[in-house]
Amino acid sequence: MPDEQPTQDFHDGEANAEWAVLNLLIDDEEQRPWSVEEIVRERGDRLEALDAIDRLQATGLIHRTGDGFIFATRPAIRFSQIAG
Repeated sequence: MPDEQPTQDFHDGEANAEWAVLNLLIDDEEQRPWSVEEIVRERGDRLEALDAIDRLQATGLIHRTGDGFIFATRPAIRFSQIAG
């Protein structure tokens, strides 16, 4: 039916959430440790943000400190510089 909206693939949604979080962490003007709670507030969806943070940490793209801060790894920052 032409009026139906295509449903977003679950994995696409995960990837979009990860990119959104990572973009916050690698932004040249905002590059700093962010608290997990800041990321949650910025994203507006607690579960989505926490899941994205967990996935990014598991893949080595972010570091998480013991006191609740996260920041992009050097390879993640370098990739963003190369990719433009």
